[in-house]
Amino acid sequence: MWHKRSYLFSVLLLLLSFAATAQNNAGIKGFVYDRKTGEPVIYTNVYLRGTKTGAQTDVNGFYSITQVPPGTYQLMVSILGYDTTIVTVVVKAGQELTQKLYVTEKDIALGEVEVNAQKTEKVTHINVGVTSIAQKDIKLLPSAGGEPDVSQYLQVVPGVVFTGDQGGQLYIRGGSPAQTGILLDGVTIYNPFHSIGFYSVFETETIRNVDVQTAGFNAEHGNRVSAILDVHTIDGNKNRTTGILSVSPIMTRAVLQGPLLKSKKNETTNLTYVLSAKTSYLDQTSKSIYGGLGEPFKSGLPYSFTDLYGKITLSGDNGSKVNLFGFSFNDDARLVDPSTHVQTADYKWKAQGGGATFVVSPTGSATLIDGKFAYSNYSIDASQQGLNPASSGISGFETGINFTNFLKGYSEVKYGLEVSGFSTNINYYSGAISNVLNRQNTLAAVYLVYRKDISDKLILEPSIRFQYYSELSSISPEPRIGIKYNITENIRLKAAAGTYTQDIITTKSDRDIVNLFSGFLLSPDETIKNTNGDNVATNLQRAYHVLGGVEVDINKVELNLEPWFKNFTQDITLSHIKTTAAQSDFTASTAKAYGVDLSGKYSSGRVYLWGVVSVQNVMFTTVVPDPANPGKTLVATFPAPFDRRLNVNLLGAYNAGKHKDLELSIRFNLGSPFPFTQTQAFAEGGISPSSNISTNINQNNGTLNILYPNDINGGRLSWYHRLDISAKKSFKLTKNTSIDATASVTNVYDRRNIFYVDRVTNVKVYQLPVFPSLNLTLRF
Repeated sequence: MWHKRSYLFSVLLLLLSFAATAQNNAGIKGFVYDRKTGEPVIYTNVYLRGTKTGAQTDVNGFYSITQVPPGTYQLMVSILGYDTTIVTVVVKAGQELTQKLYVTEKDIALGEVEVNAQKTEKVTHINVGVTSIAQKDIKLLPSAGGEPDVSQYLQVVPGVVFTGDQGGQLYIRGGSPAQTGILLDGVTIYNPFHSIGFYSVFETETIRNVDVQTAGFNAEHGNRVSAILDVHTIDGNKNRTTGILSVSPIMTRAVLQGPLLKSKKNETTNLTYVLSAKTSYLDQTSKSIYGGLGEPFKSGLPYSFTDLYGKITLSGDNGSKVNLFGFSFNDDARLVDPSTHVQTADYKWKAQGGGATFVVSPTGSATLIDGKFAYSNYSIDASQQGLNPASSGISGFETGINFTNFLKGYSEVKYGLEVSGFSTNINYYSGAISNVLNRQNTLAAVYLVYRKDISDKLILEPSIRFQYYSELSSISPEPRIGIKYNITENIRLKAAAGTYTQDIITTKSDRDIVNLFSGFLLSPDETIKNTNGDNVATNLQRAYHVLGGVEVDINKVELNLEPWFKNFTQDITLSHIKTTAAQSDFTASTAKAYGVDLSGKYSSGRVYLWGVVSVQNVMFTTVVPDPANPGKTLVATFPAPFDRRLNVNLLGAYNAGKHKDLELSIRFNLGSPFPFTQTQAFAEGGISPSSNISTNINQNNGTLNILYPNDINGGRLSWYHRLDISAKKSFKLTKNTSIDATASVTNVYDRRNIFYVDRVTNVKVYQLPVFPSLNLTLRF
């Protein structure tokens, strides 16, 4: 144990000493802010006028221009939609000058983007498998109930498969939800999507941006083997109190933000806050408002949730800041009998947590330091008619610190240290066997990412991460690499590859058509066998990613083609073959996923168009009972429940009206059928264990047993397609007050998309029918 910790510490010292050599103390650094709100302006260019020297702001709005010769310069920020800002600065030899920059927003048309900043990022950053989503992008999409949400926008991201608007989950390029890391300002959120699949726990009005890394992500992130979803929130308006109040038949939302300590000048300390709350009452309004549309509205849609979030930010004169935050998310979902509409199951989950994050820009240094400390707790309980209850939970702390050194041009070195501790518990039944599993783990990690712009044509980004899992006494070295080659400014090649591990597993069954119970557990320390019957070397989930791509810009059209492959060489899952308490609870399965995604975007003036065509194949291999030989097992390969071979999303938005105050949007989604395991037959089992000696076996029925075919997930449901539309009109009341009225229709032509088929009655249960709604949002 000690020699492994010493090894990890030695690696950390080596990485820090290597990265320290990259520092340069002659240059200009600072933050770029929106003058109206005080919010950071991210991913935009800051450069010295008349030269090719510059830098791009990060997610904090921070920039650093290094190796600047002494002299007088005009520091410039030029962004489409903002007035150009020019500040004269004098740089002395050996000086690291700090300069804040403020930009003033102009009235911009829908879909306009920071063209110069985007073009620079395309040729200086690799960005393979990455989609960056801004708040305004989320609002472009036709929104269910007129309530825009990142959950709805994620459904049009390349490589993302959405399993439905009731109990739906997001599967990213072959990975399950538990294999995707969901972060809120760097803190893990274990279940970010509500049971009514239109909505997440994230409030749209508080989102600064979302980075979706669908494959091949670098060593900055770990303990996930498929993808990363990184959500960053705003700090709050520094100049005045603002807010929104939104009301619709689905929910009520409220957001309030503003200064607690208002600065008299831009150069002084600020204390701001952000508060958001939303609650759904769809289980009630669906009966009273939509009951005339028939089922399932008539009996009431069995979904409700409440989300609370708060944040306080203290910002210093030089741009350094500390954030304190807390959250509470709750969800309640019920399943009903498709024939009688009587409740048959109840699922409740909740998540609470809080913590602190910080960003520090040390005086006289080109290094940016950021970090976090947080605690969170997630729990879920399930009760189902005729079955024993199940429950699960995961709780723990996360802490980390990161250092970013900005080098000449757009090169940089980033390194950091993370330590976290978790405990998990799960109580479930495998047949008649009761299982109570509890696990604890401390995870330590160090990483180094080095991005080097070798020339205007070639960018390399090697990175490495070392993770230490205490419960398994295992160190996992994880090398990764990214590369981009700019054939021309408008044609670019890119690629990435890497190895990934994680110790969090879930309870989802490969055979379930629908399952709202998502339990979590840390990797066990017991002996686990793989599909060959051999003991595995370490009980970690492990995957390898390889992907490539080509980007082509033709006038105002941006095309992106990305083929990808993920090999999940060790996928630890709950055992399908456990029949006695002595047998292992787990097995080491494998999975292979591959596909290709083509996306295209057109943005000009009032028009915005976005389209994605995805083709994929996801296959699992695991050990299952042999139906032909009771008591025996066999190795089966079958499609994953989310194996949608073809997925097409088309989105269009138009900004109409003389003052561009009418937004029209439309979205169409087409998906090939999901697989499912068909029911082969039924058989009568024994008399219930609750029976006693006086029970007349001739007058009582035995239990109903379901017989499955050999071909797991051998059937396919019907094709999925849906059309959504919306129109939003803004009414200006005063200088700072307006009302947005949004009319939306989900599933316009009332397509009957299958949700699942009841195994016993064979009744088909459908996704939501045509769903009109009206939303009013007051902004002040």
